[in-house]
Amino acid sequence: MQIQEQVIAEIAKEVVARLRIQMQPQIASAAPVADRAELHDGVFATVDEAVEAAYEAQKKVAELNLEERGKMVGIIRDICMDRREELGRMEMAETKVGRVDHKIAKLTNMRFVLGVEALRSEVLSDRTGVCIIERAPWGVIGMMLPVTHSVPTMASNAINILAAGNTAVFGPHPSGAKVARYALQLFNHEIERQFGIANVLTAVQDASIENAGKIFNHPKIALICVTGGAAVAKAAAKSGKRVIAGGPGNPPVVVDETADLDQAARSIIAGAAFDNNLLCIGEKEVFVVASVADAFIAAMRRAGAYQLDSAAIERLTKAAFTFDGSGGGCAKAHVNKKFVGKDVAVLAEAAGVHAPAGTDLLFGETDEDQTFVVEEQMMPFIPIVRVRDVDAGIAAAVKAEHGYRHTAIMHSQNLDNVTRMARAMNTTLFIQNAASLVSLGIGAPGYFSHTIATPTGEGITTPLTFTRERRITIANALRIV
Repeated sequence: MQIQEQVIAEIAKEVVARLRIQMQPQIASAAPVADRAELHDGVFATVDEAVEAAYEAQKKVAELNLEERGKMVGIIRDICMDRREELGRMEMAETKVGRVDHKIAKLTNMRFVLGVEALRSEVLSDRTGVCIIERAPWGVIGMMLPVTHSVPTMASNAINILAAGNTAVFGPHPSGAKVARYALQLFNHEIERQFGIANVLTAVQDASIENAGKIFNHPKIALICVTGGAAVAKAAAKSGKRVIAGGPGNPPVVVDETADLDQAARSIIAGAAFDNNLLCIGEKEVFVVASVADAFIAAMRRAGAYQLDSAAIERLTKAAFTFDGSGGGCAKAHVNKKFVGKDVAVLAEAAGVHAPAGTDLLFGETDEDQTFVVEEQMMPFIPIVRVRDVDAGIAAAVKAEHGYRHTAIMHSQNLDNVTRMARAMNTTLFIQNAASLVSLGIGAPGYFSHTIATPTGEGITTPLTFTRERRITIANALRIV
């Protein structure tokens, strides 16, 4: 078993063990807590109040040294770890998408988010003088959260921005606002207790489109970071401010004739099934070279995925998408939100089949123009498309990815094939012979974040993403050489 698979298995084992302890009733006890929305510990009645509080707090955060900021972000990491079961169950109860064990695992992953260790100063010195390059904070950052990863996105972004000396006003998605506010209050309360600084992270009691617009356009918001759909990113861009935006993705997988098919199957299931395929990096469609297609499909079944026949796929497609007009064409398809992030059992029922208990992923053969191939669908079903050869597979992957330049995966032992695909895709993230999860430092080198800024080019966000370069030049002085 590969390293990334061992890590995923260890996390799952730990989650199951903890859930069995049942220290508290699961969702029933979490829901009333999520309803808390008292105006304290960073939650305010109006955008003006939330921004002003964060503005005053930022002055104090900016004065902290890196060691102090490191302790501050450590508070967020510790709360996410210590209260991951509570927060994970609360998020599942409110949003009703994904899987509770994976909600908990995502909070565990906050330990992989970069903090102050990412910040470095540069010094250039020669006979003409000295140049010091430092990273300065922006100030107050407006941050929009998605329903798919409400608390994990807030926590990872909070670690990044506080490490860099900023504060933030968060705009949660309405369907994940209660748990986001509750987590924010936990973070603020402990930070104020230890540092005496209140409201380093703020939010408005009412999560609405109107308040999101007010955050975007508030004069004391220096920078905007959007993690969510294209519509909210476009709204943020109209503010005239710099926007760091996470964008859509439809990550393709190519499996060529040299691949380790059993490893490829296990990796694809691990990535596509994680949180019921809500991750933007998750495998969404597979193009497999025809000469190994039958063997690969058999490997998928051995690894525990459940195969749908063409009739079941057609039934699932009609349920999982709506279509404009009477043609039912893929170009006019819209994802039915009732199926986004739902369990395999829900999809199987819509497909008219019964998948065995414990099945993590459905799959089936389609052509490359099928709706599940061309649309970013965020469901635990993955279409498999046979292609003539690796070049046809790469071409089909480029087409399916739509130029989003987000994520692509290849299973191959041929480095020439891998190189060709990586160049053709030109994606922010590219993974070889592993699950998509490794691109975020899960079982592989790297680091974690829930904001992957593909349209605006920053990639996986770090504290450096939320800084300005500041250069101090001293000519004809401090010369020591």
